[in-house]
Amino acid sequence: MTTVRLPLFPLNSVLFPGLVLPLNVFEERYRAMMRELLKTSEDEPRRFAVVAIRDGHEVARTAPGLPDPTATVEQGPTAGFGTDPLKAFHKVGCVADVATIRERADGSFEVLATGTNRVRLASVDASGPFLTAELEPLPEEPGDEAGALAEGVLRSFRQYQKRLAGARERSLATGAELPDEPGVVSYLVAAAMMLDTPTKQRLLQAPDTASRLRDELKLLRSETSIIRTLPSLPAQELTRGPTSLN
Repeated sequence: MTTVRLPLFPLNSVLFPGLVLPLNVFEERYRAMMRELLKTSEDEPRRFAVVAIRDGHEVARTAPGLPDPTATVEQGPTAGFGTDPLKAFHKVGCVADVATIRERADGSFEVLATGTNRVRLASVDASGPFLTAELEPLPEEPGDEAGALAEGVLRSFRQYQKRLAGARERSLATGAELPDEPGVVSYLVAAAMMLDTPTKQRLLQAPDTASRLRDELKLLRSETSIIRTLPSLPAQELTRGPTSLN
């Protein structure tokens, strides 16, 4: 199978294809990554891969602290990820296509990227200033009855949004245009729902669109029922306006 090698940016969250990813880059290992990406011609794609962290820390500790105030501070590209970073990450991630990289006066970066396609992590290289990975592209197969499932998911998602709006005593934005292409629907709903990282990861690595939509339909019905029963549950600001893929 054809593979591609890209810089690797582990996060405590899941990036889905089509979704926008804003980043505040301040650690030296990721500053080095951005400086390297800036060397790429503007006519060429500037890309890196995002994987969710399974066991580790998104930001490396910069000073000794609890429980051991004398502990040595970790440094380098694998800081916070243990001796074998491949085991610290979920195996399915998403390629991010960089739209803008702006360097600040202090050397940090403001980055805006968009998820493009899924990839499977084959290996991780920690020999440079930042992690790179060998990645296998994962095709998105529609599966059976994806169109009908997408219609059902959109109906349930609207009910879910209404329940969230009621729980937060906010008005649901009207006139929101939601997509109808099954693959886009599956990723949009996965990103917008209030779910923990393992559940979002499960949705990302679903074998096909229809499987993802079936899982989402069950989740939407369950979460909507919970919100109806416990309307005081905290909610993200998902109902201020339409969720956009751009």
